[in-house]
Amino acid sequence: MHAVQVRDHIMIAHSFKGEFFGPAQAMHGATFVVDACFMSKELDENNVVIDIGAAHDALKSVLQPINYANLDELPQFAGENTTTEFLTRHIWEALAETARKGGLGRKPEELNSIRVSLHESHVALAWYEAEL
Repeated sequence: MHAVQVRDHIMIAHSFKGEFFGPAQAMHGATFVVDACFMSKELDENNVVIDIGAAHDALKSVLQPINYANLDELPQFAGENTTTEFLTRHIWEALAETARKGGLGRKPEELNSIRVSLHESHVALAWYEAEL
């Protein structure tokens, strides 16, 4: 499997509902390093997985609406605990839609899967990975 990974970051505010989350039930901030990894079984005619610039632009575009946002105030997250794991899936879904529309510089059927990782700190991360 071949892969190309791009990186960006977001800064968000949010709170969680439920005793499970202890002090994180209160409003708090988080800075996430976000990696998006695009995978293909074969390279294209240019010997690449995808256009790295297009991948980086797609990631920036997907992150823009939630960067510097209070996620508790965004209608698309109403009633959700916007955990790190939840956010990986949210970002994956948006990147998958971009890929399906051909927005990564490669035919969507030629891409195998995408993995989105959110690094909470230097010692903890979560990811979501699925086939397209």
